[in-house]
Amino acid sequence: MQNWPLLSILVWLPIVGGAVALALGNQRAHTARWLALTVALATFALSIPLLTGFDHFTSALQFVEQREWIPAYGIQYHLGADGLSVALIVLTTLVTALVLIGAWGSIDKRVNQYVAAFLFLEGLMIGVFAAVDAMLFYVFFEGMLIPMFIIIGVWGGPRRVYASVKFFLYTFLGSVFMLVGLIYLYLKAGSWQLPDLYALPLAAHEQMWLFFAFLIAFAVKVPMFPVHTWLPDAHVEAPTGGSVILAAIMLKIGGYGFLRFNLPIVPDASHEFAWLVIALSLIAVVYIGLVALVQEDMKKLIAYSSISHMGFVTLGIFIAMMLVRDAGNPEAARLGMQGAMVQMVSHGFISGAMFSCVGVLYDRMHSRMIKDYGGVANVMPWFAAFMVFFSMANAGLPGTSGFVGEFMVILASFQAHPLLAFTAAMTLIIGAAYTLWLVKRVVFGEIGNAHVAELEDINPREWIVLSVFAAGVLLIGLYPKPLTDLMEPAIAQLASQLAISKL
Repeated sequence: MQNWPLLSILVWLPIVGGAVALALGNQRAHTARWLALTVALATFALSIPLLTGFDHFTSALQFVEQREWIPAYGIQYHLGADGLSVALIVLTTLVTALVLIGAWGSIDKRVNQYVAAFLFLEGLMIGVFAAVDAMLFYVFFEGMLIPMFIIIGVWGGPRRVYASVKFFLYTFLGSVFMLVGLIYLYLKAGSWQLPDLYALPLAAHEQMWLFFAFLIAFAVKVPMFPVHTWLPDAHVEAPTGGSVILAAIMLKIGGYGFLRFNLPIVPDASHEFAWLVIALSLIAVVYIGLVALVQEDMKKLIAYSSISHMGFVTLGIFIAMMLVRDAGNPEAARLGMQGAMVQMVSHGFISGAMFSCVGVLYDRMHSRMIKDYGGVANVMPWFAAFMVFFSMANAGLPGTSGFVGEFMVILASFQAHPLLAFTAAMTLIIGAAYTLWLVKRVVFGEIGNAHVAELEDINPREWIVLSVFAAGVLLIGLYPKPLTDLMEPAIAQLASQLAISKL
């Protein structure tokens, strides 16, 4: 399928499917559901050739498509994929299909608009991961805010308007700085193409301003401390599907942006200010983990947990910068970036699964408060088995995907400085504390609520969703080599770029 415009199909098939679902109207909800699921499954199936047809022995972009878009300003419709893109695109197509299966019975108002929003969002997120033209990246990057804003604002909880506006303002205002930086780069390079921007020589002061422009945009998206406060509100108010997509895919765009923009375009500034990002990452890992420990709302606890785990992503990325320049250890730098990418994919499965588990309980009890549960294992044994498994993965249990990425980042951090590794490893203790505390109060113990005694175990639809998430967590946990092999050429190429100063 190398001769097909495969990436364009993956971008536009869900968007066209969403438009058709929207046109069906509110009266044809059942048809809209089936249409959306068919489109999502077809998109996932068409993403598999990205894996099977991928050449693991080159760092060059593959599946490339390049056409003129706005010639007057040199903007091109330029798509391409390396190992980093492919991993995240396939994760996006899989999770979107699972979200639509999971929401089958829980959404009953404006169903066609709901499924259309998710299909639009899927196409735009794939566009972000496939864009090679910086302005095309920005268009997809901004465009995906709109369907998520609608998902939270229309199908969210009681404070949905507040949460959706806060989400939109934080992420939109952050990306304005990136737009200014991209325009500056275009005026200097005469091109929007990322390879041209990578080769562009930049003075120290130029790199500094560009670094912070990109940092603000992507830090909000991750989100990093202290611009993380929008995420718990968005998660708590979003419907289950919105929380799953937000945690599993949208947060990863921040980490992806650091690897695509900050490190290769402004390598000297990235080295100069690596200490700042590492410090903020360690605060997220430790402090936000402690904040998760005192939460009474399950969704809010998992949201803070996501911020803590994503701290490992930014830590691994910028530890690599220190290891290349200060320690002269490109092997360890590659390990740090590999760990960050494995952590992103792993967190996609684990966080998606954890929010899906909360959704299963919410559909039955219409409560997310931990105090309303207790003894769920007595009446929902299969659900309890899944939730305990995902909780162990969230705590970084060896044999699960949650361990692999964090272990790689800690190992790389140790080669930079043992104190960094020790601080990062604190998350294994804190993560175990808040995760086991959640499981103890919700799943185990005596049934303390008459409503809990009436709960029914998971149905076949929920079985499918949780089983697929569990399979992903186990496969990466037990055998991460195919994933790391997929990303290795791109990581090696990036590590070699970091070693070359632009000054």
